[in-house]
Amino acid sequence: MKRKVAIVTDSTANLPKDILDEYGIAVIPLTVNWEGESLLDGVDIQPDEFYERLRSAKEMPTTSQPSVGQFMEFFQKAAETADSIVGVFISEPLSGTMDSARAAAKELSEIPIELVDSRSTAMGLALIVTNAARMAAEGKEYKEIAESARALVPQVRLLFVVDTLEFLHRGGRIGGAQRLVGSVLSIKPILHLDDGSIESLASVRTKRKAVAHLMEIVGDDTGWGSQVHYGVLDAMAPETADKMFEDIKEHGEPIELLRSGISPVIGTHTGPGAVGIAYYDAGKLR
Repeated sequence: MKRKVAIVTDSTANLPKDILDEYGIAVIPLTVNWEGESLLDGVDIQPDEFYERLRSAKEMPTTSQPSVGQFMEFFQKAAETADSIVGVFISEPLSGTMDSARAAAKELSEIPIELVDSRSTAMGLALIVTNAARMAAEGKEYKEIAESARALVPQVRLLFVVDTLEFLHRGGRIGGAQRLVGSVLSIKPILHLDDGSIESLASVRTKRKAVAHLMEIVGDDTGWGSQVHYGVLDAMAPETADKMFEDIKEHGEPIELLRSGISPVIGTHTGPGAVGIAYYDAGKLR
């Protein structure tokens, strides 16, 4: 028996496997292009392998979005299990993924498909996807789910600290934080996604202080309230991210607290050592 709505997303969300399995969320992988190979994100190359290889790589990887044809196959397969589809994908300013998805959906006019630009990625995208998946599990209609996801998009914040701006600069994803390139090497910027583009929030002298300041920003924004959903993420910095995760639990009683790594495609642009938090306050949605 078909489901009413299939929720689909892309590999940059890097959702934990138990959530993917629980809600039957389908994932289309982006691609890491590296030393003559085209590697599907999270399929042909996993985060641990990716970051280990990155340490000694002579050639830096690049990334690319799924093709229109790949999206058509992806949507057709999802339609075999559901009457309609809601797709929530990586921010359009960061990737051409939404363009490919729209073109594919236009070719498949017989399938009811709603597409949502998350204006985010990684855990920011993951939080929007899991909310949509819960609504689908409750039996909501696909248009209602998509409308709710679009309303949630501007409420989700994603803050992160990187060890270096080198990777973002090289990949052309640095946005308004471009002005920080070439600054003192010890400066650790706190970055965030502002309407889908990477901008700078603050610059701190050390990574430890940057992470502490990031947590202060989150606390000031949420008041560590009881209706907040969080996601903690890292790229080969598990000890720092695990402490952030535990600090959130100590400060309050979050409705949702997810934990994952940063996928190879996103790691291509953040580099190793990045940590971050995505969150939204469900109380502000009413």
